[in-house]
Amino acid sequence: MDFFTFEFMSALITIIFIDLVLAGDNAIVIGLAARNLPQKQQKKVIILGTAGAIGIRVVATVFVVWLLKIPWLLLVGGLLLIWIAYKLLVEDSDHDVNAAKSMWAAVWTIVVADASMGFDNVIAVAGAAEGDFILVVLGLIISIPIIVWGSTLFIKLIDRFPIIIYFGSGILAYTAAKMITDEPQLIHYFENNAILKWTIVAAIVIGVIAIGKLVNVSKEKKRAQLKGSK
Repeated sequence: MDFFTFEFMSALITIIFIDLVLAGDNAIVIGLAARNLPQKQQKKVIILGTAGAIGIRVVATVFVVWLLKIPWLLLVGGLLLIWIAYKLLVEDSDHDVNAAKSMWAAVWTIVVADASMGFDNVIAVAGAAEGDFILVVLGLIISIPIIVWGSTLFIKLIDRFPIIIYFGSGILAYTAAKMITDEPQLIHYFENNAILKWTIVAAIVIGVIAIGKLVNVSKEKKRAQLKGSK
């Protein structure tokens, strides 16, 4: 994949957007872990904790990119990413992160918590990168300052404009569909049948968003009924 081509730039933008959409957990974990520290130390914790977490993600994503070259694992990764795209829409995030009493304890808390929660990001970025290590690293490097200084703002934007989450879920579902149709063991079915390929891609994207929307509407109705019964 050459630099500055449409394919490279579109993949890079996709990776950055995936990092942004899935950065909410980073902001929450950072805030919870560092909330009891002095303000000067909080800034250091944010930078060191995020740098450590991003470092682990780079290594993990490169490892996953390598794994996805094994037969059938691209298909498995795509199916997992469909579930992640759906979960992004319907799952209420609960975080149980205790405030750390020292700077290094806070850094460690952020790194460990992010590593345990970052699986969705790793799979999504690996799929969008299509085996290009440079894309993985470049996308994450560009995302670091955005995640550190902009993730809290991004959370507020999501709260104000929920459609951002649906758009992000659609991108994840599209990435998942591309992983499935690009699976080397299945690609011969789609090489000369673009209609079949894009029908499957569209069905996966529309299906994830539609099912997520239905589940969310059902949840809202149940919440409204519970409030009405009190």
